[in-house]
Amino acid sequence: MNSNKPRGRRAPPMWCKAFFVTVGLLCELALSASPPVIVGDPEFTEPIVNVTVPAGRSVKLGCSVRNLGSYKVAWMHFEQSAILTVNSHVITRNPRITVSHDKHRTWFLHINNVQQEDRGRYMCQINTITAKTQIGFLNVVVPPSISDSLSSSDAIVREGANVSLTCHVDGYPKPDIKWKRDDGLAININKTLNVTEWEEPTLELHRISRLDMGAYLCIATNSVPPSVSKRIKVSVDFPPMLWIPHQLVGVPLGYNVTLECYTEAHPTSLHYWTRDSGQMLHDNNKYKAMSIQGVPSYKVQMKLTIVDVSQTDYGVYKCVAKNSRGETDGTIRLYSPQWTTDGSNDLENGTSNNTNGKGGKKDDDSTLNEITRSGQTYNKPNRPGIIKNSTPRLIPTITVLVLTAAVRLLSKRQELLI
Repeated sequence: MNSNKPRGRRAPPMWCKAFFVTVGLLCELALSASPPVIVGDPEFTEPIVNVTVPAGRSVKLGCSVRNLGSYKVAWMHFEQSAILTVNSHVITRNPRITVSHDKHRTWFLHINNVQQEDRGRYMCQINTITAKTQIGFLNVVVPPSISDSLSSSDAIVREGANVSLTCHVDGYPKPDIKWKRDDGLAININKTLNVTEWEEPTLELHRISRLDMGAYLCIATNSVPPSVSKRIKVSVDFPPMLWIPHQLVGVPLGYNVTLECYTEAHPTSLHYWTRDSGQMLHDNNKYKAMSIQGVPSYKVQMKLTIVDVSQTDYGVYKCVAKNSRGETDGTIRLYSPQWTTDGSNDLENGTSNNTNGKGGKKDDDSTLNEITRSGQTYNKPNRPGIIKNSTPRLIPTITVLVLTAAVRLLSKRQELLI
């Protein structure tokens, strides 16, 4: 069934309305270009002040005129060739831009939350027959920022490899970049170049060593505060290394003794002690093991204290260190020194009752780390009548030795007289 009702007209789209509004304002400018009946032509009274503003702030540009009459004032962005405002109307669709005036004498262009793309020249124009214009400059400065996604992150490398650290920085003016070590030590660029600071976007470290392990700071600065920095940690992996200050240690029966090993490893190594039989030693009444972390953190001091040394405690002890990069161990021989009544002892003579089974011949490394010479310490455990940390008394004393020598000299003289 046909309906006699008239069909409704469709509303024009929004872009069409905006188009006609813009065209209408431009036509208004063109039609009003005919000189009104006023005394004198419109002119600018003051130049537009150049403004520098940090990004994120708000800014106001002023254009002062006189004798405006029915003429119009427009603001334009010169680099973008965009009309921003005409008289009291905002043409641009940028919601951050507004316009105001002071009784038609000064026309202000307001830009809120200034962005870097707002930087450039702004033109104030009076629509006389020959348009009058003046230009002011808006400089937008941006504090430095570091992009984490485009910069290097914490790195783990093997000792001897090359390392490249990058720092991607934004900002205006272009920020300066410098690298420093977080601990204040010098940066080893290569074997011949050490610097306290490195002023490049990229830091190249050649043949890195464990001494280069640590945190590196990328610092970005320009004329706009605040400065920013990024901390990048560099870890250097290497297999365990081990050294022993005293490889041969003598201690009498019944005393306590502490054996020492020093290790370096990264990642941190697993370290423990064993006997020559391969049996791992655990903390108990006989053994006390301790690990002390040093500086830098990859250094560790291993200590094994043996309490109340007995005959079965003499022999070879091993300190072992292992990590994901490798394994190493070192041996320490514990022996019993021989104390004699003639004023001498095996510790002072550099001899030991521990032989290698070849006719009593000493070990090749028999330049022993004697207790009295090496600084290796031992002490007697607490027992009734025994003083802790006591040391064996050497007999005879120096006085007895002198008297003995004098008696021998007198005997030789008597023999010569006879």
